[in-house]
Amino acid sequence: MLKGSTLAANSYLIKQLPKATAFVNNKMHIIFASDQWITDFSHTNHEILGTSIDTLFNAKNKHWLPIFSSCITDNTQHQLTEFYIDSNGNEKWYEVHTVPWYDERENVIGAIIQTKEARAQNDTENKLEKLQIALGHMSDVAKIGFWDYHIVNDVLFWGDKAKKIHEVPTNYEPNMIEATNFYTNGHSRNTFSMMINKAIITETPFSEKLEIITAKGTKKWVLTSGKPTYENAKLTGLIGTIQDISEINSAETKHRENEHLLRTLIDNLPLNVYIKDLESRKVLVNKAEALYCGVNSIDEILGKDDFEIFDKKTATASRKDDLTVMRDLKPILSREMFHQKKDGSTTTFLTSKIPLIDTDGHAYGLVGISLDISDLKQKEDDLRKLINVTSSQNEKLINFAHIVSHNLRSHTSNFSMLLNFLSQEDNEVERKKIMEMLVDSSDNLLETISNLNEVVDINENKNLERKAIGLNERIKAIEKSLSADLITHKTKLINKVPVKLKIKVIPAYIDSILTNFITNAIKYQSPKRASKVILSATVEKNQTVLSISDNGLGIDLDKHGDKLFGMYKTFHNRIDSKGIGLYITKNQVEAMNGKITVSSKVGSGSTFKIYFND
Repeated sequence: MLKGSTLAANSYLIKQLPKATAFVNNKMHIIFASDQWITDFSHTNHEILGTSIDTLFNAKNKHWLPIFSSCITDNTQHQLTEFYIDSNGNEKWYEVHTVPWYDERENVIGAIIQTKEARAQNDTENKLEKLQIALGHMSDVAKIGFWDYHIVNDVLFWGDKAKKIHEVPTNYEPNMIEATNFYTNGHSRNTFSMMINKAIITETPFSEKLEIITAKGTKKWVLTSGKPTYENAKLTGLIGTIQDISEINSAETKHRENEHLLRTLIDNLPLNVYIKDLESRKVLVNKAEALYCGVNSIDEILGKDDFEIFDKKTATASRKDDLTVMRDLKPILSREMFHQKKDGSTTTFLTSKIPLIDTDGHAYGLVGISLDISDLKQKEDDLRKLINVTSSQNEKLINFAHIVSHNLRSHTSNFSMLLNFLSQEDNEVERKKIMEMLVDSSDNLLETISNLNEVVDINENKNLERKAIGLNERIKAIEKSLSADLITHKTKLINKVPVKLKIKVIPAYIDSILTNFITNAIKYQSPKRASKVILSATVEKNQTVLSISDNGLGIDLDKHGDKLFGMYKTFHNRIDSKGIGLYITKNQVEAMNGKITVSSKVGSGSTFKIYFND
């Protein structure tokens, strides 16, 4: 297809031709016409380009039309003399010469018509010379040389431009063997030889991009074209062109190299890269994006939008972002986005979307770059959990160290004082009292050490094997072991736990947990009403929730909530309160990957909920 600049140049040159000349297309529309042709055949004005030729050759001259059309349909030349009736009714005779009009692929695209008034044999040599000069300029610009081969005489003619392309002297007279040898040995030379032979044998045109080595050793890429010529319907030779396309080929090669380099780069980036059109359809993707979308070939994903790849929620959010970027012409940079594919798999991306803007300032698509940070997010979550666990353990360690330091120091100080009193006391009765006090202090020290050891054991044995037990049966066993206390304190235990419910726990820990909560309910019952403890259980998702409720004194959570499960923390004025039970219970529950919550109202009672993971 002719470019605009070439089309305009051709139109200008043809307009100046000295001979009346017109170019018509397959639809018999006038495409080019010389001024002389317009003068001879236009009855009204010069604005005839693009109009049908039958508007000029009407009823009086309709015998001209079959001449033009047969040239196109039969692919043949015509040369004859015909009369023409002008607008004043005068008869004029013209020599008419029509030839097919070919494109670069040797396809007939119309007819070329030349006419000359038969009774006015004007000298046209000067005008023809100008035309040849103009055509020579066109040949120079396009770097096209002409050649003509006569089969019978085995004579090959090269035009000046063809000789210039081959870098031979202007007096050089080639033959077909020499011309063939200019093509590089191998593919180019073999192809040229086969094209010439085929054109002679089958009378078919040819056109091929090949490589030559000039007489000066310069390598060039040329477009060699040719077609058969005839005299009296007999093949007499070949004519054609040779065009130097080295610069074009070099530019194409460079373009392909750059394209390959870019493709290699984006395919090997540890990023998902894609380009979308205005409808959010993918028009380019790299290998990482194709792999993420679950396709083996990049071609399988081209033309698809996000609704064909992701779930509806993800696709809708992505499309909304696309429209915003292309409407506002502002990029989205490094935004964390969550993608869910139709198979349910999820990925977290750090995504950037950049608008593609044309020369008019309008978006025609966008470039997307996504970094899969799913592993990073998982490691971030793991690190956060580790920090939380470490912080909790550190807090426990500090608390434990403080308790050990405080309590043991208190015991040793007490021992030191009593021993000092004992050494200074002579009265036997007083010495006996001091000894009793030492025994009590020793018992208290042993109890403290026992409590501390129990806490250490819990934290050191977190990986003890959990077993499935019947919770209802376990509660009954604890009720039986605490029956004396329940009877003495007139406490009613109500077991609403389903008989068939089983939980996976460390048996010793569940016994300790149940015992602690039930004895606390007995210990802190209200004097205003009959005491009762209610145990029930529900299953929520993957957890079993044990609820232990009492109607005792209750706890002021606003005042004591933050230290409820601390070691040696008491919340009622009772001499036998040690503040160790809830601390140990919490450690046992957490050792089994569970948790405890509490709700309480002073004077009404408390409810503890223990969450056991399956």
